[in-house]
Amino acid sequence: QVQLVESGGGLVQSGGSLRLSCATSGVIFSISNMGWYRQAPGSERELVAWITRGGVTTYGNSVKGRFTVSKDNAKNTVYLQMNSLKPEDTAVYYCKITTLRSGVPYDYWGQGTQVTISS
Repeated sequence: QVQLVESGGGLVQSGGSLRLSCATSGVIFSISNMGWYRQAPGSERELVAWITRGGVTTYGNSVKGRFTVSKDNAKNTVYLQMNSLKPEDTAVYYCKITTLRSGVPYDYWGQGTQVTISS
């Protein structure tokens, strides 16, 4: 059974930093993409950042230049370094991975970790 466990969320002041981690287990198929989404109250879930198996990264416009996504292939773990945090970054952050089984993609989500930025 595939499991994703996020950690590293919390409460920080505006301008501060946090580092999120997402450890995966039970993955027996190839992971194609790993990344992070977030959802603020009353808003839709949105892409924060993702990284492909080859290391190509994509970022949401609101976090470009402030957030960095990275991964450890050996540990099947993805990280999100968040700098220069703003109150509008407050949200539940979800880890997501996409695996490939015979070329068919399957998505898995973590339970989410709360990030709160105080002004």
